[in-house]
Amino acid sequence: MKHRIVVLGAGYAGAFAAGNLARRLSPSDIEITVVNAVPDFVERMRLHQLAIGQDLAFRKLADVFAGTGVRLRLAHVTSVDPERRTVAVTGEDGDGELAYDTLLYALGSSVAHHGVPGVAEYAFDVTGRSSALRLRERLSGLGEGGTVLIIGEGLTGIETATEFAESRPDLSVALASRGELGAWLSPKARRHLRHAFDRLGITVHEHTRIEAVEPTRAIAADGTSIPADVTVWSAGFAVHPIAAASGLEVAETGQIVVDRTMRSVSHPDVYAAGDCAYAIGENGRPLPMSCASAGFTNMQATAAIIARLTGSEVPITGLKYYGNHISLGRQDAIFQMVDRDVRSKSWYLGGRAAARLKSGVLKGAGWGIAHPTFGMPKRKRRLAAAPDGAGARAAA
Repeated sequence: MKHRIVVLGAGYAGAFAAGNLARRLSPSDIEITVVNAVPDFVERMRLHQLAIGQDLAFRKLADVFAGTGVRLRLAHVTSVDPERRTVAVTGEDGDGELAYDTLLYALGSSVAHHGVPGVAEYAFDVTGRSSALRLRERLSGLGEGGTVLIIGEGLTGIETATEFAESRPDLSVALASRGELGAWLSPKARRHLRHAFDRLGITVHEHTRIEAVEPTRAIAADGTSIPADVTVWSAGFAVHPIAAASGLEVAETGQIVVDRTMRSVSHPDVYAAGDCAYAIGENGRPLPMSCASAGFTNMQATAAIIARLTGSEVPITGLKYYGNHISLGRQDAIFQMVDRDVRSKSWYLGGRAAARLKSGVLKGAGWGIAHPTFGMPKRKRRLAAAPDGAGARAAA
């Protein structure tokens, strides 16, 4: 019987991982199933562009995996039972259950409300395609002089604010920051960021902690009322509670605690990659939730799975965070390098050169998703007679 690999989620981490596994393991020995809730690959790094009205092409996952041998199951994951090695799903075909021998959990993250009153009811976000389209519809009906408030000074908040202000100069765009805008950037990069905000006419409310969101305004901790026809919440990410509910060992964040090879410390048949993995980087700190981290963790997870199934030594891939790449509209950006302790270095790249670099990164990621197996080589590795890990099946 073939070794069953189930990949949960077809985002940046899951889609790349499934393609890599199909590329390097013999279909005579394995079957790979990817479970995803929607039929398209969603470029999460570009959802703020979708929300402001730009047209983006979405790749059908059925086309992405066509000819690779990877099976696609369109369904929502409802639970995981690591003791029975099963995943419960529900979709257009009804409820079902998938059995696995190796599970790669890559369900990503969604917006974190942090318990702030009114966020769930009145705020919008750009962490998913459906929520970005909902925001797009609301913004399309907003006339000249309409007010948009973005809450959160991280990468998503900055990119959303600048994209909105550049694409819709008829709107009044503001951003609420808990501290100083771009405080984590180097001094030169911080000045570049402020110049971009001034150029685009974005109002910044620094040292402002939002404690409530209402239909037409946000309320700060000091009682200040900030008017907003549309409030966009970008104050952090949270993972789905499925992992914690399953009995897998998780951190306080709900992320799956993994070892250096992305293997669950409590269940050796389970690996995690992307935002849902609590992985410690080379600096001894947890990797941040980001596309870059998804790349590092999915490469390590797939390398470990392949090595253990084929009886080879597990390679160790780098888990180092190199820097932040921030779009400031279509013609401007910042690339900020960081040191081992994730502190900004003095050097940064800004302007059109940084924007072209960011565009290249996005195009490269898109090409990689469209070609998940990078050509399907003829030579593929066979499984060892007794692969390492509970639940592994012998292969002929």
